Amino acid sequence: MSQGQTAHDDFSRSLILADRDDQRLLAEVHPASWQNPRAADRYHLVVVGGGTAGLVCAAGAAGLGARVALVERALLGGDCLNYGCVPSKGVIRAARAWADAREAAERFGGPKVSGEGDFATAMARMRRLRADIGHHDSARRFADLGVDVFLGDGRFVGSDVIEVGGQRLRYGRAVVATGARAATLPIPGLAEAGFFSNETIFTLTELPRRLVVVGAGPIGCELAQSFARFGSQVTLLDILPQILPREDADAAALVEAALVRDGVTLALGAKTLGVAARGGEKVLTLERGGEQRELVADAILLAVGRKPNLEGLGLEAAGIAYSKVGVEVDDFLRTSNRRVYAAGDVASRFQFTHAADAMARIVLQNALFRGRARASRLVIPWCTYTSPEVAHVGLYEKEATERGIALDTLTVPLSSVDRSRLDGDDAGFLRLHLARGKDRVLGATLVAERAGDLLGELYLAVTHGIGLGQIASVIHPYPTEVEVIKKAADTWRRGKLTPVVKKVLAALLKLV
Repeated sequence: MSQGQTAHDDFSRSLILADRDDQRLLAEVHPASWQNPRAADRYHLVVVGGGTAGLVCAAGAAGLGARVALVERALLGGDCLNYGCVPSKGVIRAARAWADAREAAERFGGPKVSGEGDFATAMARMRRLRADIGHHDSARRFADLGVDVFLGDGRFVGSDVIEVGGQRLRYGRAVVATGARAATLPIPGLAEAGFFSNETIFTLTELPRRLVVVGAGPIGCELAQSFARFGSQVTLLDILPQILPREDADAAALVEAALVRDGVTLALGAKTLGVAARGGEKVLTLERGGEQRELVADAILLAVGRKPNLEGLGLEAAGIAYSKVGVEVDDFLRTSNRRVYAAGDVASRFQFTHAADAMARIVLQNALFRGRARASRLVIPWCTYTSPEVAHVGLYEKEATERGIALDTLTVPLSSVDRSRLDGDDAGFLRLHLARGKDRVLGATLVAERAGDLLGELYLAVTHGIGLGQIASVIHPYPTEVEVIKKAADTWRRGKLTPVVKKVLAALLKLV
């Protein structure tokens, strides 16, 4: 049996073998019949890892005329397509539809809904859409782009050579883009009792009656809310006292209240001491405030962060420095081996698909054309896709304080926006951090149902120095939620009307 066939079988078992759409996905991103090409004498670029960063590097370099090899041992498309952004958003959308249906009668006089939804159908829809999207990341598509695609375990065996499937790929430049995977916790009994991560939770076809989610970061909050909306009895655990600890406390509080409304039970500041399997149940022992109690579940989802994929790469053979947090890179994304660069989750604290894409474009400039693009100049936005969403770009107040940057802060509630009130989604706000005494936007946080979709204008303001004075001149369609940005600009402008300015204006008006 070939190495590629073994990898295919391993990853087939992580999906649902009887599911037609999962088989369609596998046929795109790790086809069983794939034959690795014969290696060229030398490549301009060898990319190790076929997630977002690796695919952008490979496609971009090939499009520029470079001879490119792409090595992937698991599934092309990486975490985003197979286990992350794509399936999770499909699940979140279905859960939102279920919640809207239940609330339609009370909120809008809609029809009363009775009975249970079809969880298996909702999950099947997600898998069908994932398989449809899979073509964009397929082995055949990249081969058609001129990339030599190698499926199998790739490892460095020298400073300028990678070995895969018994062949040696020599390169002028290489990129490590192997991504990250779900982290685990050393909780006694957890492995024996069994648990889900984001890499396995989307294989479910039957809704767990009782689900415990360990970890109240973005993934934990998104999936806890979704499964509660589907009808699971969900308990969300975290050792910290606040969900979404990166966000402002009042933003996190709005999401927390929404989770509770949707039926999620919160157990914050709780430590999980151990897990035991009793029949078909899983019993967690928790400690909070010096007291212990037991929590019974049918399934456990572990959502406690990410761990870089470093094992088996032979980084030492290539002189590539790394630590437990990932491959070490300089501001140009170059590793300690000057021929080798790294991009994406394996080399960044910003573990987002769009960050991996942006880093890959820096690598293309610097590795192939001796560019001087710097990762430190990237401004990375992000969004947590709960209801409401929390989107952010630029500085938080605490970061500005740590850097000694003086701020003026504006907070505009969504309750002042007509569209938000009409939609019944006015429990949110926009917060802008401005350079003290100026209209330059240094940071923004938006809590709203579609916060991620509304962030673009603020991202432009932060990255291109567009001040609130200019934003105030933008005409927004009425009624839309994006008007909250115009309201913030108007609030800032009114604040410029000092007593002296008002006296001057009053004097001018007397001349009219």
